[in-house]
Amino acid sequence: MAQFGYARVSTRGQKDDSQIDALNAAGCERIWVDKASGKLARRPEWDKCFEHLRRGDELVITRLSRPFRSVRHMTELAAQLDERGIELVVLKQGIDTTTPAGRFLFHVIAAMDEMLADLISEGTLEGLESARARGRVGGRPPALTQLQALKAREMYDERDRHGKRKYTVAQIAETFGVSRKTIYRHLEPA
Repeated sequence: MAQFGYARVSTRGQKDDSQIDALNAAGCERIWVDKASGKLARRPEWDKCFEHLRRGDELVITRLSRPFRSVRHMTELAAQLDERGIELVVLKQGIDTTTPAGRFLFHVIAAMDEMLADLISEGTLEGLESARARGRVGGRPPALTQLQALKAREMYDERDRHGKRKYTVAQIAETFGVSRKTIYRHLEPA
């Protein structure tokens, strides 16, 4: 029997160190890591991990939410693991499918994880809708105030005695401490 691990982080900015540390401490011979959203179906490292597993192996993960997208997906994959004779160990949630209690706990926690994800998504959507109703729009505030954008336009339109632009976009950007792309965005007609 061999132990293999799988880790997933949701975004490129997140670190997977804690998952890898936990999987190494559990004795995993090999670990596959995906950097993808939980909702995305395509996870190349998960596919490689799943193909690598053989009867008698243990798949070790830190949380149920790492490889699975929903309770349905989790149940389907758990059934496939069971058919292939592969055990599942979930470190942070204390699940070990080699026991009846572990299998029961697996299904209960899977349902709770999906409900929590749905509640977070629902709350986020409600918050965005409420903010829009009050006239607020998400995203970053503009890099330039209206006055700065007006001054940037004036600098861009200003000509020297030969009729050439007096300031380059790079010089204007440096003046306001922003990128050239930001200046170009503010120069576009509304």
